[in-house]
Amino acid sequence: MTITDTTEKILTPEELEAMAESRRAYRANSLWRLTLRRIFRQRSAIIGMIILGLLVLIAVFAPVIAPYDPEKVLIGIEEVKKRAAPCIHLLGCPADEPQHLMGVDGNVRDQFSRVIYGTRVSLFIGFTTIGFAIIIGTIIGAIAGYAGGWLDNILMRLMDVLMAFPSLLLAIAIVNVLGRGLQNALLAIAIVNIPSYARVMRASVLSLKEQDYIEASKALGTNTFRILLWRILPNSLSPLIVQGTLGIAGAILEAAALSFLGLGAQPPTPEWGSMLGSERNQIFTAPHLVFYPGFAIMLTVLAFNLLGDGLRDALDPRLSQQGKTEI
Repeated sequence: MTITDTTEKILTPEELEAMAESRRAYRANSLWRLTLRRIFRQRSAIIGMIILGLLVLIAVFAPVIAPYDPEKVLIGIEEVKKRAAPCIHLLGCPADEPQHLMGVDGNVRDQFSRVIYGTRVSLFIGFTTIGFAIIIGTIIGAIAGYAGGWLDNILMRLMDVLMAFPSLLLAIAIVNVLGRGLQNALLAIAIVNIPSYARVMRASVLSLKEQDYIEASKALGTNTFRILLWRILPNSLSPLIVQGTLGIAGAILEAAALSFLGLGAQPPTPEWGSMLGSERNQIFTAPHLVFYPGFAIMLTVLAFNLLGDGLRDALDPRLSQQGKTEI
């Protein structure tokens, strides 16, 4: 069987094989495949993904991993003292005593169960706040960068005003206006993070809207919405992904700080920042109650920072090319 083109030219088996080989080479070197290869060459990205994967598994299977209800007070259920030290049977703790891997907090609740369930809360905070900030910031930045003129000036000056305040202080002010609670803390953190994503998106739009393929789309009569959605936005995802990954770590820290101050998650919600805040005065008498939530925050932030650094190195063509030349 032969394949002919419009000029009735018969392709030889060698030409057909060359065409098939070129298709396979194109698929093997597609943008997404090349990006994944560069990501998996970054050790920091791999370590970050491994840690983050473990945290996600812990959050998903928290009811299976945690031996107790994180909000359940153990008074009258077990003979356990307030702020009791960790008891691990494999490490020599008497078998007749109830096992608590991370001890018991000041309200006689299992610390290990609360730390495990706190993973859910922290990951939920990070993904929801940064997801909301990215959506709103992308819309504002795209409109400002593409429209230009007075609209660009108004939107960007508004973003500059928000960025002029320290993020944590601005979040505290917003929570004080809206009221204490986890939902208001999430909204405050999202609002504080919007300007950074708006500026990243605006910079991408300004650099892309003068490209030849954008001018060609305009000449063909493509409307502004389709140009922004199908031409500019896909080419602006790389900096947004990197900025968002690093932003999740910052959002988790901000949420922990608000909860530490009593403005975020309220008791008995198992949130790492509120756990630190409630036991901060016991750092010398019961250091395990401060160490484990603090270590959980550190590990989560480290995972997102490592992943963000790896994505930045993999998605930036200049850094990737520099790494090749150095090798």
